[in-house]
Amino acid sequence: MRILGIDCGSERTGYGVITSDGRTHELITADVIVTSPKKPLSERLLAIASGLRDAIARHQPDAAAIEGVFHAVNTQTAIKLAHVRGVAMLAIAEAGLPVGEYSPMEVKTSVVGYGRAEKEQVQLMVQKILRLPAVVRSKDASDALAVAICHATRAGFAARIEAVR
Repeated sequence: MRILGIDCGSERTGYGVITSDGRTHELITADVIVTSPKKPLSERLLAIASGLRDAIARHQPDAAAIEGVFHAVNTQTAIKLAHVRGVAMLAIAEAGLPVGEYSPMEVKTSVVGYGRAEKEQVQLMVQKILRLPAVVRSKDASDALAVAICHATRAGFAARIEAVR
């Protein structure tokens, strides 16, 4: 299965694509869609949507995964993040992909084994899980890969349970 993971942000939206059988995962690509905070939010959302549509068209994922909404201290940040998530969900739905949503704690627990892990710990575990020679330099892209790994692991586990039934 080929999975697109997305880490939403209004200035930096990370995405990563992996292939996985639920146990073994392999990196296809990881990148970041960068937008300028000086631009209006509508233009930034358009750039994010365009970047995600392009990634979906180029890498042809079978499924997508995205982090769920978390409680932000700053209300404006939370609202912007919700807009970005909406754009990401729209791009996923337009492509007809099934989508999994996971809380940051679920992603960290799945990848690191600890729900309050730091970003650097996530980067190191993504490197180890994907057997990469170095960490993915962008924390946004690394987080997106962690979301994809979380989805692959959970989907693989669900498939193994279903096969036993």
